[in-house]
Amino acid sequence: MGEFAGLVALVTGGGSGIGAACARRLVAGGARVGVLDLRPAAADGAVLPVMADLADDASVRAGVAAVAAAYGGVDILVNNAGIGAVGTLEGNDDAEWARVLDVNVVGLVRVTRAALPHLRRSPHPAIVNLSSIAAWAGLPNRALYTASKGAVHALTMAMAADLVAEGIRVNCVCPGTVDTPWVARLLAEAADPEGERERLRARQPMGRLVTADEVAAAVCHLAGPSAGATTGTALAVDGGMHGLRLPARPSR
Repeated sequence: MGEFAGLVALVTGGGSGIGAACARRLVAGGARVGVLDLRPAAADGAVLPVMADLADDASVRAGVAAVAAAYGGVDILVNNAGIGAVGTLEGNDDAEWARVLDVNVVGLVRVTRAALPHLRRSPHPAIVNLSSIAAWAGLPNRALYTASKGAVHALTMAMAADLVAEGIRVNCVCPGTVDTPWVARLLAEAADPEGERERLRARQPMGRLVTADEVAAAVCHLAGPSAGATTGTALAVDGGMHGLRLPARPSR
C-alpha cells in the first residue's frame, strides 16, 4: 500500500506534461485520481478524465463535483493547469493579459474554491500549486507569464496562511525549464530550435532540462501525509537555477 492509499487526488491539466506525470505518480502511490483538462481523453487510462475549462466557473464546479461524486471526496488538489505567453511588457495586448491571468491565476482560484468543501472533510488535505522559476528570476521575453506565476507564488503563501488553522496545507513547486510538449512547441517555433534548446539547457546550472517526473516527485512529496508539517513552502526544481551562482563556463 502506497502513501496515498485511500486518498483522492484531483489534478488540473493532467492530460499531458507535468500534470500527467503527477497523476501517474499519485496512482502508483495508491491514490484514486481525477484529471480536469480541456482534452481529458489524452489522460492515462488509470485516472478519471473530466473535461473542464478553467476560464468557466460553472465548468470548473461541475468538474470538481464529478470527481468528488465518483470517488467520495477530494483529499489532494494539484493546481497544475496553465497557459504560456511569450513577449516583453509591450508584446501582449490587453486581451492576452486578461486571458493568461484568467486561466493561470483566477482559474486556480476557481478550482480551489470548488474543492475546499471537500478538502475540509479530508483527514489529510493538501494543495500543491505549480508556480515557476519565473516567479523568482527575471527571464527575458516572458513578462506576462512571469506575472502570472509570481501571482501564483504569492497566492500560495496567502492561501497557506488562511487555511493553516483548518489543517489544510498549501505549498507550491517552482520548476525550471521542463522538457514538456509545451516547451517542444516553443522550440519548434524558434528560428534556431537546437540552438535555443542548448541555451535553455545552459541557463540551468545542471546543464540540462528538468524532467516532468522530477517535478511530479516534488509535487507528490508536498502532497503526501508524510509532509504533514510542511506548509507555505516554495520548492524549486530547477537544476540549481534559483540558488546557485556559478562561474561562467570557459568558451570553447
